[in-house]
Amino acid sequence: MRPVWNGSLSLGLVTAPVRLYSAVEDHTVHFRQFQRGTEDRIRYRRVNERTGKEVDYDDIVKGYELDSGEYVVVEPEELDEIAPGRSKSLDIESFVELDAIDPMFFDKTYWLAPAKAEFERPYALLLEAMRSSGRAGIAKFVMRGREYLALVRSGDGVMVLNTLHFAADLRDPAEQLPDLPGKAQARGKELDMALNLIDAMSDDWRPEEYHDTYTDRVRKLIAAKKKGETITPATEPGEPTKVVDLFEALSKSVESGKAKKRSGSGAKAGTAKKSPAKKSTAKKAPAAKDLSSLSKADLEKLARERDIKGRSKMTRAGLEKALKAS
Repeated sequence: MRPVWNGSLSLGLVTAPVRLYSAVEDHTVHFRQFQRGTEDRIRYRRVNERTGKEVDYDDIVKGYELDSGEYVVVEPEELDEIAPGRSKSLDIESFVELDAIDPMFFDKTYWLAPAKAEFERPYALLLEAMRSSGRAGIAKFVMRGREYLALVRSGDGVMVLNTLHFAADLRDPAEQLPDLPGKAQARGKELDMALNLIDAMSDDWRPEEYHDTYTDRVRKLIAAKKKGETITPATEPGEPTKVVDLFEALSKSVESGKAKKRSGSGAKAGTAKKSPAKKSTAKKAPAAKDLSSLSKADLEKLARERDIKGRSKMTRAGLEKALKAS
């Protein structure tokens, strides 16, 4: 795998050369474009709008349009020169609790690995420090002519870097959306039933149980067309729930959610062959002074024994707090 960025990760006076790798793989089915009724490919080219001739990529510069309609031309080299640290520095500016960041800020996910074996020691030190603290570092760096805000955190034996949106990039729903539900009020019985539905459908986060069913159907469509067959269309979405039927719809949903939970729990218990008395005999969580000496894996095990909800996405600090409160 080729790195998408090379530079140095810095924390105070500690610096470790690192490489950035994409942690996400695109499984989307990609198509070429053709003119209908022919086998002629449609291609896009960089064409001079005045001469109609194709232009080499090396002969293209960037232009910023002014209010007067004129353009300020900027060379690629000029953008590289003004980049902070000449696009080679990833400086951690502060540390925050991971739970304190709204998911709206998250953009893309990368792995941050040491550039060479000789730099593994400072890298391992920073990795372990972040894992033990349960905090993540906030940093900025420049890649491909653009500055990114980033979150650097401890992963499974490797640092994980998430690019973040800047606060100025996020839109205000009050300004952008014309019909916010500000006037509609939740009724008592309906709200209680909605809370029951959430409780009935609550479960641990298991990402391996979810997959891209749309891409699966696209592949089946391609295979069917190759054989000259047809494929059954997907079911249409359900009708909007009428306000007068809201409570009844919630009630039925709660029962359905409980039934699915019971069947799912039965299947898991059957495969794992766990004793039904295990939960009632779970040991009491250690005293607060003992929690700091445990690894995160041990904390997660204790949280699982005490059936603490949302434990799979908690930081170390969050797990300790939840165990102290249990």
